[in-house]
Amino acid sequence: MFNFLASLRLSHISSGFIAVLVGYTSSVAIVFQAANAAGADQALINSWLLALGLGMAATCIGLSFYYKTPILTAWSTPGAAMLATALVDVPMNEAVGAFIFSGLLITLSGITGSLDRLSKLIPPPIAAAMLAGVLMPFCLEIFKYLQQEFALVALMCVTYLLGKRLFPLYAIPLVLVVGGIAAWSMGLFETKQLDFEIASFVFTMPTFSMTSLISIGIPLFIVTMSSQNMPGIATMHTAGYRPPLSPIITTTGITTMLLAPFGGFAFNLAAITAAICMEKDADPNRETRYLAAVSAGVFYFIAALFGATVVALFSMSPKALILPLAGLALIGTLGNSLAIALDKPTHREAALVTFLVTVSGVVFFGIGAAFWGLIAGLLVQKVLQFRS
Repeated sequence: MFNFLASLRLSHISSGFIAVLVGYTSSVAIVFQAANAAGADQALINSWLLALGLGMAATCIGLSFYYKTPILTAWSTPGAAMLATALVDVPMNEAVGAFIFSGLLITLSGITGSLDRLSKLIPPPIAAAMLAGVLMPFCLEIFKYLQQEFALVALMCVTYLLGKRLFPLYAIPLVLVVGGIAAWSMGLFETKQLDFEIASFVFTMPTFSMTSLISIGIPLFIVTMSSQNMPGIATMHTAGYRPPLSPIITTTGITTMLLAPFGGFAFNLAAITAAICMEKDADPNRETRYLAAVSAGVFYFIAALFGATVVALFSMSPKALILPLAGLALIGTLGNSLAIALDKPTHREAALVTFLVTVSGVVFFGIGAAFWGLIAGLLVQKVLQFRS
């Protein structure tokens, strides 16, 4: 029996915490917008946060333990952005029916292994280039906020460099502590009254309307698979992890169907936050690095129980602390992704096109840049292979 507590390290806990912190602070507002678009009151919004948090906690802990791989799941942020407009004037019970339908489509894609087969057709340099394009905007936030909050971000950068030089395993936790203390002393944290209460489920009986299934369920499925699961797979493969994808995707689909009546609109593989838990800074031993994802699952569970309270607590943290922290945590993964993407001359041009399209942030038909970067890179590679 694996001794969990004996193998758990501070770096596992800090990486898991930073992943959850970044995930919540960067996209929870979009979830609020999606819930409000459907006319949710505060109790229902709390139920959404509870369902999403528990779903992510269960899948992170369960899948990571079972496969001994850092598998981090998340809600579908592009999906929430789409729902923020698509759910306007849509009854909540029809919205829930569409969530279940999307979860069913994800489950079927997992059972049939279609996504697994598709991922094997993507050359590693192109997959790595897509991941690099996804990570690049987060790393650029370091320098964006260096201009806005020079003293804080410069201190964080110096702390990061000294930490990497003296004790690399704890560089990011040290940046979090030093940056947090500095931001607090500068008065950058928002002050607001917090009411601590445990969230509870609110059940919504689903109704299956053909209009909602087509206009909400299918787009939610496409956006989740293309803009979330594909980058998530690229993150794992670039980090050297290749667990069986079909049962993992199936699990996220089933979780969506089970929790949709309570607000769990979509679960999928994470990319940005997963990269934090797959970094060597999380654990130099890649065999036990999955404990960082397990730690993230524990923090997801805590965040789920207190719902809006935890979200309010996270929202008090200044972006000048959180976003540069995420960028510093992802620098190593970005460098590794670029090295893989540009290593082979035969794939270099296609990888560069993939990277540039992904970084551009273009959106067509509601589908994000990661998908189009992948398509563009594959097309360029096919043309160049034909030319040669």
